[in-house]
Amino acid sequence: MPSAPATPQEIAAAIRNVPDFPKPGIQFKDITPVLADPRLFAGAIDLLTEKFKPGSVDAVVGIDARGFIFAAAAALKLRAGFVPVRKQGKLPYQTHEQAYALEYGSATVAMHVDALKPGARVLLIDDLLATGGTASAAAALVNKLGAKILEAAFLIELQFLNGREKLKGCPVRSIIVY
Repeated sequence: MPSAPATPQEIAAAIRNVPDFPKPGIQFKDITPVLADPRLFAGAIDLLTEKFKPGSVDAVVGIDARGFIFAAAAALKLRAGFVPVRKQGKLPYQTHEQAYALEYGSATVAMHVDALKPGARVLLIDDLLATGGTASAAAALVNKLGAKILEAAFLIELQFLNGREKLKGCPVRSIIVY
């Protein structure tokens, strides 16, 4: 008999807090215990995709690197394509690039110029929404290609960092909010 679907509370309980990683003062949210448990991992994918049915999304865009894990699984479930948004210099073909601000400096993400067709219906997924810089840069790349973001979905949101403010005009949904 199949087990009951995982709840957000069960997934949250499995997320490990790692203090002072990658630098002092940061409380890192480690999702690897969720990934290691097939029921929790499947539950996370179910929750991230619950508003959509196969055929309702053309592509799932995943953000480098942990977002790839959830986005690729979601794409399979929704029978949609998977499109990676990678760090600058990591994609082999022609790319559009988008810079964004970090706490100290900036970074750039890229997407292949032919990754999405104009009008494509997109579900944007990442594991974590913090300050929103990477997600807003990814959304800008999707918009540049003329695709439509149906939703930006995150497993975890650190609400106190106000990341969703950078995603104005884009429906945002988070499964676990701290």
